[in-house]
Amino acid sequence: MSGQPRFVSPFYRPRCLAAAAPAGKAKLTHPGKAIMAGGIAGGIEICITFPTEYVKTQLQLDEKANPPKYRGISDCVKQTVNGHGVRGLYRGLSSLLYGSIPKAAVRFGVFEFISNKMRDENGKLSSTQGLLCGLGAGVAEAVVVVCPMETVKVKFIHDQSSANPKYKGFYHGVREIIRVEGLKGTYQGLTATVLKQGSNQAIRFYVMTSLRNWYKGDDPDKSINPLITGMFGAVAGAVSVFGNTPLDVIKTRMQGLEAKKYKSTLDCAVKIMKHEGPKAFYKGTVPRLCRVCMDVAIVFIIYEEVVKVLNKVWKTD
Repeated sequence: MSGQPRFVSPFYRPRCLAAAAPAGKAKLTHPGKAIMAGGIAGGIEICITFPTEYVKTQLQLDEKANPPKYRGISDCVKQTVNGHGVRGLYRGLSSLLYGSIPKAAVRFGVFEFISNKMRDENGKLSSTQGLLCGLGAGVAEAVVVVCPMETVKVKFIHDQSSANPKYKGFYHGVREIIRVEGLKGTYQGLTATVLKQGSNQAIRFYVMTSLRNWYKGDDPDKSINPLITGMFGAVAGAVSVFGNTPLDVIKTRMQGLEAKKYKSTLDCAVKIMKHEGPKAFYKGTVPRLCRVCMDVAIVFIIYEEVVKVLNKVWKTD
């Protein structure tokens, strides 16, 4: 019997081999691709959403003690357009645009670099790991790009609201700030900025990672429609707004033209609470909510789509 050939049915499939088939593994994004895709996404996004950022900053700088110059969002837009035209809503765009491209590039580059080290054997990233990677990305972008960029932007916007604006343009403004205050003049509110950006990206990437894992289930290679990505991004943005708007208000005050009246980040928070009450910590929440939801949704959509294109033309595996 042992010497006779054994008949094997062509329909027979070994169960053990099927059970041992490896599960799908999620593709990792090369940090270089993340830097390029992030920069492109950041540049496009800020051109779309800047007017809401302008209004938010104006309302936050409009302290009660002045007394208030604006009665609300629509009044701020109306006064700005009447006084400076529609282009007035884009005052300070250059400083933010020059910073938004490297900011998003650093954010996504650092996130992908850290997350690639933390993913499991199937390429999956847990929600907690997403939070930690987001925190690292937020701190990196705050120190390298956001703090100097935001300081110049806030000074530009605050300067326009003064009786005699002194900054003629981006380069002139930067030159004047460094000449009068030194390089540290572009790093006002660093602590508040690090806290804000760190918590911002930690919250956003935590929410995005959680929603992605929920949507993909056990299939790490399952594609996500851009509209779904946008919805997830909007949710992540909304959660981050309610989570750290107080830090955003403190950061804005610390970077304004009157920043010298605050001794530190803590002193700024104490004075706001003492003179304006707890509601002041949520000034500009509505315009910021609108902007951030659009911001995060647009950035993640563009980022994911650009990465798909780069994967076809730039082979890194």
